[in-house]
Amino acid sequence: MATTAGACFFAAGSFQAFRPSPRRVAATTKTTARFAEMNVEGTRKGLREYFEESKVMIKSDGGPPRWFSPLETGARSHDSPLLLFLPGIDGVGLGLVRHHYSLGKIFDIWCLHIPVKDRTSFAGLIKLVEKTVRSEVKRSPNRPIYLVGESLGACIALAVASCNPDVDLVLILANPATSFSKSQLQTVLPLLEVIPDHFHLTLRYVLSSLTGDLLKRVSGILVRGQTLQQTVGGLCQDSVALPLYLSVLTDILPQETLIWKLQMLKTASTFVNARLHAVEAQTLILSSGRDQLLPSLEEGERLFHALPNGEIRRAGDSGHFLFLEDGIDLASAIKGSYFYRRGKYLDCVSDYVPLTPSEFNKLNLILSYIEQMFSPLTLSTLEDGMIVRGLGGIPMEGPVLIVGYHMLLGIELIPLVCQFFIQRKIILRGMAHPMLFVKLKDGRLLDSFPFDQIGIFGGVPVSAVNFYKLLSLKSHILLYPGGIREALHRKGEEYKLFWPEQSEFIRMAARFGAKIVPFGVVGEDDFGDVLLDYDDQIKIPFMKSIIEEFTNSVGNLRTETRGEVANQDLHFPMFLPKVPGRFYYYFGKPIETEGRKQELRDKGKAHELYLQVQDEIEKNIAFLKEKREKDPYRSVLSRLAYQAAHGVTSEIPTFEI
Repeated sequence: MATTAGACFFAAGSFQAFRPSPRRVAATTKTTARFAEMNVEGTRKGLREYFEESKVMIKSDGGPPRWFSPLETGARSHDSPLLLFLPGIDGVGLGLVRHHYSLGKIFDIWCLHIPVKDRTSFAGLIKLVEKTVRSEVKRSPNRPIYLVGESLGACIALAVASCNPDVDLVLILANPATSFSKSQLQTVLPLLEVIPDHFHLTLRYVLSSLTGDLLKRVSGILVRGQTLQQTVGGLCQDSVALPLYLSVLTDILPQETLIWKLQMLKTASTFVNARLHAVEAQTLILSSGRDQLLPSLEEGERLFHALPNGEIRRAGDSGHFLFLEDGIDLASAIKGSYFYRRGKYLDCVSDYVPLTPSEFNKLNLILSYIEQMFSPLTLSTLEDGMIVRGLGGIPMEGPVLIVGYHMLLGIELIPLVCQFFIQRKIILRGMAHPMLFVKLKDGRLLDSFPFDQIGIFGGVPVSAVNFYKLLSLKSHILLYPGGIREALHRKGEEYKLFWPEQSEFIRMAARFGAKIVPFGVVGEDDFGDVLLDYDDQIKIPFMKSIIEEFTNSVGNLRTETRGEVANQDLHFPMFLPKVPGRFYYYFGKPIETEGRKQELRDKGKAHELYLQVQDEIEKNIAFLKEKREKDPYRSVLSRLAYQAAHGVTSEIPTFEI
């Protein structure tokens, strides 16, 4: 099949191969190889590659709009859903060039290319995309179709969704142009039509939106770990390339095309706003805070409240061309917001895509702060009972059930999950409270970095069904029987377990022969002194009202449970932070359930093992509380002094094991 600019072309509608002349094939073969070399894993393309590849794609650019599939995508599974990318006013279709590789691992990607001289109307583009969607639905009726659109493309996606409510569509919209009537582009259009000299000023305005904020680009590069020399070098190259960018942008958007596209934006905005009520598709809105072309932040909020199945993520420092900017990973955004599914309904267990090294590396900045503050120490127990530093005693073969105690606000979770990934490359599938997955239309629990990381790290809502699925997949499962009651504990309840009376997980674990690893964790008696706990807040009328409203919105997880653990009212303890102490984790000897399935069917026997696990956790906590008194590096000052003398990457000693 003929290729150009690293892409396979298809004719619109029929999807027959688009065949350029032999001379062009020879020329573009070299181009394809050159672009493929850039795309090694961990290396993202950027603005420069966007313009270079666009320059190639628009040469001898004629014919109708058509789809192409990028060659540099990663290897995907056979059941990956289809993703149709709908471009903005540029029309090139390379807006996802930085994301082709990562998205290509989980999607079948088709990008729409609209030739420079093409004058297909907005209605015509809707019909083209609609025809493609209908054709693919017939081929794979149980597979969702993703429409990813930016600016104009977002309007096309919304229009297609409004006209096809019976089709399983998932919309990912970046800075939709539905706000065109409120934008500065509205005033540019009549000027362009009357004053041709205004054209180059308009292009420079668009280019400034493409190149983005300098400070954000520098910080984004530094966070990825590049040296200052590499950072300055990259910025200098981009500065030198600015004339090239403007030249290519002039070819992509000559005056007649730019006027046509702006007129189309006006039509698209009017059409879509009149049909928003008909959009039922699951929709993720990505809004930039520094969009110079459209008021995207305000428009995102409007659409979020207007669409019944809409969610929003805000990129406060980003410009209009969101997908071309540093620090934005579309695949991670889709996964973290639980928008990735292969079937009609989301299955948090089977639809999970494992954490990638690049996703983990993005947490390095946060992890370095945690490492400096808490210097987490992990201890585990080998089969012969020997206690060793690290996680060497954790079984590699699943299913494994890691059962433990929650500190205040579950602060121990981040170091725990990260240490498992760093030391053993094990992804802990956490059983999390449903409140972390409920999306409220008033904006609470949304647009939060920690909550999105739960999805990326594989967290699932706690339920018997999800627990069963994880065990059947031989996963490493993180379980807190005390749940939110421990994480939101009251004054003076540090290190106190609040477990249900029923042995909730033992018999299910035995059914799959899972190993149970009890663990305890201690810090500096949590990390703060609780000032206002639940008992205090419930006595204050306005706070009581907030607690009741919040709890009713989410629901009580343990309505059939008795005792303290049944008190699942959601609140946020107010506390005074302490000087950071060290975090200590102690994982006990794995408890085997293999071969005990029949024995543990007996409720009495299962309850005995349940109490044994609980007792082991309490012993582990007591062990750590005693041992930390002998740790010369318990305080943050002593640890900083040690690292100053031995290097920041040196392993900090501890008590004798």
